[in-house]
Amino acid sequence: MRVTQGTFSFLPDLTDEQIGKQIEYCLEHDWAVGIEYTDDPHPRNTYWEMWGNPMFDLRDPKGVMMELEECRKANPDCYIRINAFDNARGVESVVLSFLTDRPEVEPTIEMTRTERNGRSVGYTHIVRR
Repeated sequence: MRVTQGTFSFLPDLTDEQIGKQIEYCLEHDWAVGIEYTDDPHPRNTYWEMWGNPMFDLRDPKGVMMELEECRKANPDCYIRINAFDNARGVESVVLSFLTDRPEVEPTIEMTRTERNGRSVGYTHIVRR
């Protein structure tokens, strides 16, 4: 199963060159860039671990790429994503998020749909590793 979360999740995995271009785009728009990782890709798991602090005031994507490489070395069997934050309105809002790395074997997430009273529908998710 291929986990599809983030902006480019339905495309083939991005190369480091393509990741660098996306980071360059973020920096051109004065967005802060953060790196996060997890071993639990459940759709409701919105709290991924942060790799360091968000990187503000960067002008060169190489700084982010160096941090990404360190995160890859420390977390080889995790999902890693890059988030870009825009503070133009005085609030840090995620404006771009995409996966950069996946584990070799991805877990399977099974969803069961259950009809309830009236028109209510319930969903249950089970992660199998």
